[in-house]
Amino acid sequence: MKSQTRFINSVVAASQADAPQLPWARGARRAAFIAKRNGIVLKNAA
Repeated sequence: MKSQTRFINSVVAASQADAPQLPWARGARRAAFIAKRNGIVLKNAA
């Protein structure tokens, strides 16, 4: 049971940790990075 308890504890800890942003959630920041990489200047880029 010890390994099962350790597994449950790790799952609970992972679910409570902040998850990294997913690519589709980044929006304007990602678009600005891609434009900069491609050499395009965006009007609304900060």
